[in-house]
Amino acid sequence: MIKNVAVIGAGTMGNGIAHVFAQFGYNVSLIDLSEESLSRALTTIEKNLDRMVSKEKISENEKADTLGRLKTFTSTEEGVKGVQLVVEAATENVDLKLKIFRQLSEITPDDVILATNTSSISITKIAAVTNRPDKVIGMHFMNPVPVMKLVEIIRGYSTSAEVTQLIMSTSNSLKKVPVEVNDYPGFVANRILMPMINEAIITLHEGVAGVEEIDTVMKLGMAHPMGPLQLADFIGLDVCLAIMEVLYEGFGNPKYAPCPLLVNMVMAGKKGVKSGEGFYNWSHGTKDLIVSSNFAKK
Repeated sequence: MIKNVAVIGAGTMGNGIAHVFAQFGYNVSLIDLSEESLSRALTTIEKNLDRMVSKEKISENEKADTLGRLKTFTSTEEGVKGVQLVVEAATENVDLKLKIFRQLSEITPDDVILATNTSSISITKIAAVTNRPDKVIGMHFMNPVPVMKLVEIIRGYSTSAEVTQLIMSTSNSLKKVPVEVNDYPGFVANRILMPMINEAIITLHEGVAGVEEIDTVMKLGMAHPMGPLQLADFIGLDVCLAIMEVLYEGFGNPKYAPCPLLVNMVMAGKKGVKSGEGFYNWSHGTKDLIVSSNFAKK
């Protein structure tokens, strides 16, 4: 029975995951090396809860109870004491994740389940550095976590059926829809989504159409709520590039090669919403999309 959960990483995904677990009755330890990141995360969670109160989705008492179930830690060793599940939501960097899981393997009891929110890195590879590969699993939440219903549950080569079932039912308790998938590069979501985004960038790079035109075709023609270039900005172009590199390396197929334009934009620091500019200029906010001056028609 899972009652106490630790979430490692207080960024966008980590604070969303902590929010959801706390909202649905779990005691949550949110862990990050940076006090500033933890403070920012709690502010974000409170704002999101306020929005839910204003929309009458939760009451003021439920908001207070949710915040009351959240504790923050800068020490991983302190934060994971007494938990039955750890969800790692650190940066999408394989060396960092392997380091975290080696540490978790050493400092948590053998029966603690170790989950990762990775969007593309092999669960089997992560599990291999632990002393309990049968209890390592992927829980790939979608952003924004409090809103999006899907959780990809990824079974590594050694993940047990019992752990998989427990994590599926735990995800259901968060009012999410868990989908079980096997451990291959990109899983399902990003194996399909990222090549589409990459192809949209290639289409722009080759001058077939402009930013607005590409996004309009996909929104109005394919009923996508957001065009692929706007979505890439929202996800983060650096994240898109990292996932394409995992797909390319994992399959060795040229169709997964990242577009040179994507590579150059990330090198130039144009990472989308997080940096203020990508295919669109985000410095003004998000209400009215302004195409970045690098792509605006002359």
